[in-house]
Amino acid sequence: QVQLVESGGGLVQAGGSLRLSCAASGRSISAYSMGWFRQSPGKEREFVAAIRWNGVITAYADSVKGRFTISRDNAKNTMFLQMNSLKPDDTAVYYCGADSTPFQWRTRPDNFDSWGQGTQVTVSS
Repeated sequence: QVQLVESGGGLVQAGGSLRLSCAASGRSISAYSMGWFRQSPGKEREFVAAIRWNGVITAYADSVKGRFTISRDNAKNTMFLQMNSLKPDDTAVYYCGADSTPFQWRTRPDNFDSWGQGTQVTVSS
């Protein structure tokens, strides 16, 4: 199973930016679709963005479209989430996930079977 470690979270004012990274180890992620999800206290984990295994196709939650950009560097076994124009509603723990069934394109949290430990993003108003 692939191991995932997120980094790049922190405290930022509304309107600011952060860039999250997800470093994978244990096996190559080049055949896996990857995604970012977030969870706030008392809420279920929700989909934020996903990127197909070859990076050609991406998908975003409506709440982040136009503000967040997902990308990946398969050569470095890493995925990124550039978050711009952050809002207080974006405050959550952000998790990266891997769908380790090769060459699939799915965005439901239960399709992802490898998860990082999460990184806290806090946006102040």
